[in-house]
Amino acid sequence: MAGLDEKRPFIAVGIAILTVSDTRTPETDKSGDTLAARIAEAGHRLVERAIVPDEREKIAAQVKAWTERDEIDVVITTGGTGFTGRDVTPEALEQLFEKRMDGFSTVFHRISYDKIGTATIQSRATAGVANSTFIFALPGSPGACRDAWDGILKAQLDYRSVPCNFVEIMPRLDEHLKRGAKK
Repeated sequence: MAGLDEKRPFIAVGIAILTVSDTRTPETDKSGDTLAARIAEAGHRLVERAIVPDEREKIAAQVKAWTERDEIDVVITTGGTGFTGRDVTPEALEQLFEKRMDGFSTVFHRISYDKIGTATIQSRATAGVANSTFIFALPGSPGACRDAWDGILKAQLDYRSVPCNFVEIMPRLDEHLKRGAKK
């Protein structure tokens, strides 16, 4: 049965937040603020936070740079997952993925459907793994960030979550490589 095994220790992970927007600033980034607050409340480390415009190369470059840093285990992006001409976050990130996490989008849409109905189909939320780092692309609304964190990420980034979680497999994400060649 799913839940928390209180006998297991909590293990904080390092997380970076990337807001993808042509208009948001650090003062107006409510989605980034929502994620930062939840990360701190859960006991994790917010390693870095940035805002980049809706440009494929800039999104990919920032995320790739973060995946090369040992202190960053998870990258969460917010914004750019829709269908307009400037929404290019999935295209920018999926080229980096070594493995896609198809279930993330499925569960996100299930949670979102209960809150906003069929409007959930206007999001191309996605996730995957690159360079032994989990990457999650969320829509740009604070509500979507709350839904993804509260309904998926909070539990999966908690080592105490059973029957399984992302933290317990982090040491094995690079097992296909020779040890030491990770980053």
